[in-house]
Formats: sequence, C-alpha cells, structure tokens
Amino acid sequence: MKKVVLATRNLGKVEELERMLKAADIDVQVLGLAEFPDMPDVEETGDTFTENALLKARAVSAFTKLPALADDSGLCVDALGGKPGIYSARWAGVHGDDKANLEKVLEGFAATGSTNRGAQFVCSVALVFPAGDKNSGLEVTRVGELVGEIVDTPRGTHGFGYDPIFQPLGESRTTAQIPAHEKDEISHRGKALRAITPDLIALL
Repeated sequence: MKKVVLATRNLGKVEELERMLKAADIDVQVLGLAEFPDMPDVEETGDTFTENALLKARAVSAFTKLPALADDSGLCVDALGGKPGIYSARWAGVHGDDKANLEKVLEGFAATGSTNRGAQFVCSVALVFPAGDKNSGLEVTRVGELVGEIVDTPRGTHGFGYDPIFQPLGESRTTAQIPAHEKDEISHRGKALRAITPDLIALL
C-alpha cells in the first residue's frame, strides 16, 4: 500500500485526512509523526502559512524517506489586522494552549472596540517527495479558507483550537457545534486537503 506521512502528532488530524482519502476512494496509508518518535521538531520560521507548511513537509520527508504532507493553519481576525495568523497555535505564549489562545483573541478583539467581527480560518497544505522518489524535488501547495466571524462567547465541544468562537458565514452554529463529518465539508483544512487530493492521486 502507498504511504504518506502527515506532519503532525495530532491524532485528530491524521483521522481527518484518513476520512477524506477514504471518501475519495484512495488506497493510501496515512502515518502520523507518532510513528516516528525520533523525528525532531521543525521550527516554523516562515512568514506565511505556505512557507511553514513547506518547511515541515521538507523536513519530515527527508527524515522518513517517504512522501510527506504538512499543513499550517490559523485564525486571521480582521479587527486584529489578520492576527493571530501564523502564531495561532502559540498566541498566548504556550504552544497548543487552546483555552488561553482563545481567551486572548476575545480579549484582543474586545479591546479594539471594533464592530467588524470578520475572520477567516486559513490552511495551507504542502506535499513534498523524498530524494530518490520518482517525484523527488517536486513540491505542491494548496490553500483553503473558511470565512466567518468571531462570536463573544465560546459554544460547542467538537473540534479544537478556535472552533468554539468561530461562526462560518451563513451558519448559526460555531465550528465547535458542527459534527466532524459536516465540518470536513466546509473547513479550511478540508478545502485545502480536497484541493491537494488530485495531486495525491496522480503522484503517489
């Protein structure tokens, strides 16, 4: 079976990609970084989501000698000048502290006094192939976006990150109130992964 390494230790993201590939009827085994415990952390020093996704995909592909898929994503709030953006996962200072990050965004938004609640979830995905692969040197990137707005009070228990305070355009629910199978259809990550799925089919 063909294999691709998803550059994450987040089991939820591995399962999400598996669901999408299964829905597209692609016979590919998705491995997460949990299966490569010696893989060193990759510093996300890029200035954009795409640069960070490429940094991660290149490092993971080189280490595992397998095709690697990496994403970088975040919340961009209009009233905060597009922040937290690439700093979304560590906005409050500690990487992955969802509650603190979410509270800092709400506090920052309230402090602006703005009535503009506009926000976007953005995800960039990069596919990179290792040396020796038939596609060695080839890099593919795709971007997905979900437009919506910030709500004052967190709602919902699904998802992770900023999902409880983000309400997609035309929805009465936050992304944390939308079941996983529904969210896959509209999410920024879902859109980016679907956009790169034809490349996975053609190249793996």
